[in-house]
Amino acid sequence: MAISSIDIALQVRRNFIELMDNMTIGELNTIPSGFNNNIAWNFGHIVVSQQKLCYTLSGLPIKLDEQYMLKYQKGSKPEKFIDQDEIDYLKEQAYTLIDELLGDLEASVFHNFNPTKLHFGLELKGIEDAINYFQNHDALHLGFATAIKRAIIGEKQKLSANA
Repeated sequence: MAISSIDIALQVRRNFIELMDNMTIGELNTIPSGFNNNIAWNFGHIVVSQQKLCYTLSGLPIKLDEQYMLKYQKGSKPEKFIDQDEIDYLKEQAYTLIDELLGDLEASVFHNFNPTKLHFGLELKGIEDAINYFQNHDALHLGFATAIKRAIIGEKQKLSANA
């Protein structure tokens, strides 16, 4: 049996959460030199992006409070410290929203998808395209988070070497 895009999305989210679970809340909020966001923001962004790509483009209501959509949407950046309660909520939603997506796929609610061209020229023509894209997008942001973590570790090592 072939691996599905949903399976990939779930594994990427598990890996992202594992990366976060091995860091302090301060580290999750750190924006290292050369970066414009942090690990906590990248995680919130993947949760929000799945909603935007699958639900908003289908003309359906999102399943997250609008405050999260605004805080983590494309073009936003971390404006303040993201506390542990919010991170825990986003971790929970990372899985819950995939489960709800699966239920909505079974219920065939995605029939009014609005095709859209992404900033780098790829066109999403239907819900299948949106699902295939968001799991790749999630993996991309896991890569950013991994790079941020390495930068944080590098900065700490530099500080301790100079101490």
